[in-house]
Amino acid sequence: MEVANAAVLNLLTEREPGATICPSEVARRIASDDDANWRKVMPLVLAAVDHLLDRESIKLSWKGKALSARTGPYRIGRANDSG
Repeated sequence: MEVANAAVLNLLTEREPGATICPSEVARRIASDDDANWRKVMPLVLAAVDHLLDRESIKLSWKGKALSARTGPYRIGRANDSG
């Protein structure tokens, strides 16, 4: 899970403040953009999102509305971003 945690946090640091990322972007990063394999690492990404959310390292949102848990579609953002 450490690889997925790092991938989430690294992708967020590569983005402008206030920007969000999609969980599938994280999976593709871990799978080295291999379209055939990124879905296989999604369980690892989902576990990392839950872990980072519990630690308040990230926040989740959908269409500009904050989410308290990973339910339905969501985007991942920095915990300290106001947007």
